[in-house]
Amino acid sequence: MHRADDNASESRINLTPMLDVVFIMLIFFIVTATFVQEVGLDVGEPSPASDHPIPADADILVRIGHNNRITIASRDIDVRRLRANLERLHAEKPDAGVVIDAHPESNNDTLVRVMDTSRVVGIARVRFAERT
Repeated sequence: MHRADDNASESRINLTPMLDVVFIMLIFFIVTATFVQEVGLDVGEPSPASDHPIPADADILVRIGHNNRITIASRDIDVRRLRANLERLHAEKPDAGVVIDAHPESNNDTLVRVMDTSRVVGIARVRFAERT
């Protein structure tokens, strides 16, 4: 006959191999993990007004409406034609910068697209209109 102590010793489970496997898996996941570096926009605070303000007509004003409609010089511009229009205006006024007046309800995607297209065209100075 078996005694109660014999049954208790036979039913014990050795956890050491399981812990070894768990630690090996933990080390594997830590070593193979890739850490994503988030990319953001470098947006600084506006600089104080200079002694020589730039005339308002020297810049290209790009408005982005609440429905993400882009307007340049009182004309609605299709997103696909944005680059061509900015290239034409940049050729007419090579020293001009771009001032973006984005509606608060517009998408950031449209705003970034206008900024990127301005940079691709060669316009170095891209600013945001101040809303009061």
